Amino acid sequence: MKLLTLVAITAFFIFAGCSEDNSTNPQPQNSTLTLNISGLADLGASAKYEGWIISPGGKAKSTGVFTVDASGKLSKTKFDVDAKSLSDATKFVLTIEPNPDSDPNPSPTHILAGDFNNKTSTLSIGNGAALGDDFTSSSGKYILATPTNGANTDENSGIWFLDLTSGSPAPGLNLPTLPNGWKYEGWAVINGTPVSTGTFTDVNVIDDADPFSSTMGGPPFPGEDFLVNPPSGLSFPTNLAGGTAVISVEPDPDNSSKPFLLKPLVGMIPSNASDHVTYSMNINSGSFPTGTATR
Repeated sequence: MKLLTLVAITAFFIFAGCSEDNSTNPQPQNSTLTLNISGLADLGASAKYEGWIISPGGKAKSTGVFTVDASGKLSKTKFDVDAKSLSDATKFVLTIEPNPDSDPNPSPTHILAGDFNNKTSTLSIGNGAALGDDFTSSSGKYILATPTNGANTDENSGIWFLDLTSGSPAPGLNLPTLPNGWKYEGWAVINGTPVSTGTFTDVNVIDDADPFSSTMGGPPFPGEDFLVNPPSGLSFPTNLAGGTAVISVEPDPDNSSKPFLLKPLVGMIPSNASDHVTYSMNINSGSFPTGTATR
């Protein structure tokens, strides 16, 4: 009888000890973060989207990664996140990350962000933690000309983002300064094919590439002459009349030779366009992704 009593008492204390440990060291509790985002693009195999919640002190905590298919559908919309971290978060940020990614911190390429208002963070590119501007004050002008061939020929085969309305070349683009992780890129859509004019961060200087231009120098503004080395399916010189002029915002580094989804300025080149005439571009806010993050 004494032996049975001793065993019972020992079992009681073991059980009580375990109960006390569970009460003083509870398991972490998770909550669900739900994303409802439209307008994102497929990044291909070498990049992914990653969400982050930002604490009041500015520390970022990953909420998980996802991809987007060709129709814009997210591979995942619900994410398990530490309940306290999610409750305390003041902001949600969406970044573009390399794949594979060895860095546990957010990349500088922030595409969407929003401040939490109770349960919901309304996401936009204009939030200060993303690109910081909605481009509504932007404007663009361009001319058709081919200054790099040195002769008054094939003038409709080049596009330069400059303004000649004053009689002298002036910057044709009014664009906000981009944060780290982004660059602008000019495009001419030729017979349905977008062809790059080069990337740039400053509208007052020449862009970083001229693979299709001839041997003479061009004006000190972004642009390109399409005279040599045509991409497959195209022939140069060409006539840009009836095509489209585009300014996009591209991730840096950029893993695609096609325009990214952010195209703040677009201009249809008139079918009867003449060289050295200044044409205007329009704001294209419909190309911007939007959405919400709900906790």
